[in-house]
Amino acid sequence: KSILPELGKIDLGIVGEPTGMHAAVAEKGLLVLDGTARGRTGHAARNEGDNALYKALDDIALLRNYRFSQVSDLLGPVKITVTQISAGTQHNVVPDECRYVVDIRANECYSNEEILATVRANVQAEITPRSTHLQSSGLSLTHPIVRRAVALGKHTYGSPTLSDQALMRFNTLKMGPGDSARSHAPDEYILLSEIRGGIADYIELLTDFNL
Repeated sequence: KSILPELGKIDLGIVGEPTGMHAAVAEKGLLVLDGTARGRTGHAARNEGDNALYKALDDIALLRNYRFSQVSDLLGPVKITVTQISAGTQHNVVPDECRYVVDIRANECYSNEEILATVRANVQAEITPRSTHLQSSGLSLTHPIVRRAVALGKHTYGSPTLSDQALMRFNTLKMGPGDSARSHAPDEYILLSEIRGGIADYIELLTDFNL
């Protein structure tokens, strides 16, 4: 991101994320939310206090089952996943605060700001976004680089994962060697044969290519 202003006008970029060398013409955006449910402390042995953990659990149940109505042909539905939760100081104290984290993968039908407003309107917790700028992005199926990839036997699809593509305000195609399903796994790897095949595919894709 820091070097983009120094590169001048860019007509097209290729993002080398692992796609099996197929053409990811769109990718979901990312919205990470910190939720803080608040209650009132009390002794667990008595009927007192206002349990913030229970409030958070109600929110989490709602988020787990919430469905945004608009579904993208390429990217599918907006995906909401609660990934972290933390509450309490000891076993006999009703917690007065519970924090949780929500990972939301947005399709192009909604802006991150629209999704944020919807979440805030439906949960009890205070919701704070870590950022809202990582929007969904995409490239037209009629773009010359997409047509070239299809002519070479590559299929097009929408990627559910975010990449640096979200920071590039120019046309980009996500296409690279390797399998995205291996990403962030303990034994993440790429085969040398995949790298060699990717180099050959890039050469074939870009030789004599003109916008």
